[in-house]
Amino acid sequence: MEKIFYSGGVLMFPLLLCSIISLTVILERSLFWIGVGMKRNRKVVEQVFDLCLKEDWEGVQRVTAGSKSYIARILLSGVMHRQYSPIKAMELAAADEIFSMQRFMNILDTIITIAPLLGILGTVVGIIETFDMLGTSGIDNPQAVTGGIAKALITTASGLAIAIMTVFPYNYFNTRIQRAAQIIEKYTTSFEIDQDRRLSCPGDDHEA
Repeated sequence: MEKIFYSGGVLMFPLLLCSIISLTVILERSLFWIGVGMKRNRKVVEQVFDLCLKEDWEGVQRVTAGSKSYIARILLSGVMHRQYSPIKAMELAAADEIFSMQRFMNILDTIITIAPLLGILGTVVGIIETFDMLGTSGIDNPQAVTGGIAKALITTASGLAIAIMTVFPYNYFNTRIQRAAQIIEKYTTSFEIDQDRRLSCPGDDHEA
């Protein structure tokens, strides 16, 4: 592997950096979403709706005090600003939650774009050097020419491999973000309806 790496030329170093950054972000985001799943607490959210119907605002603060569910935090924001603009308060809280979920996603997006381009650039540079050698030495040593082209293609293969390694978790994380946004909209809408019409709290199909 070390021989192949150095055969790819100087552009293998930024590609190596891209792969390290990509792997680091993927691990960090994976741990983040594992934590989100572990902090999910549907019972707390159901209790919040029950207490809101009873207008037990202190009870809402009490049951959400130790909860790390992002839904509970958003609903608590609405409760705390119930006398002014609870919907706007929940929208701001939801924006903060979505922002934390989108953290570092732009880095993965950049790597997916730039890694293949760096690979192609490395290949072009390698082919230019190969043709320069061909013009200098002629075709007396065709193995050196074909070997040079093969080495030039290493960067393209590396860039594509990095992009492919990154695109799958990138799409997965985006799917989780979209799903979280749908859940947030579902609960905030239910909260608004319950406060406006004093309907019964949602059923057991809720997630948090």
